[in-house]
Amino acid sequence: MTDKLLPVIDPESRFFWEMCAQEKLMIQQCEDCGKHVFYPRSICPHCMSDRLRWIESSGRGRVYSYTVARRPGGPGYEKEVPYIVAIIELEEGVRMMSTIVDIPIEEVRCGMPVQVLFEKVTEEITLPKFAARLEG
Repeated sequence: MTDKLLPVIDPESRFFWEMCAQEKLMIQQCEDCGKHVFYPRSICPHCMSDRLRWIESSGRGRVYSYTVARRPGGPGYEKEVPYIVAIIELEEGVRMMSTIVDIPIEEVRCGMPVQVLFEKVTEEITLPKFAARLEG
């Protein structure tokens, strides 16, 4: 059990969380317009089609934006401050919010290449997080 605030698993996101537990980062792709979609949903936000399929993301991306949290964002985060909350733009073009780990705060930059890694928090929740990666 954790005292951290955790995502709520709903029917649209259940598969995403199940795959995170297997260390696979899944996003959706519309079968009609071909665009990638994240966060999990039942309707494509680009063309309103309901024909979305799951695909595995490369897990590679770049820091689009970030902030340094110097105060805990809720119960259970006191020991982690300061930490980096970031918007990551994946190679597939979608953006997702996450945290950046395993790098000194002062080295984080917008545009920095990152790679997904996974942190098991509870039996049901494994969080995708990102670490710096070498180009290539």
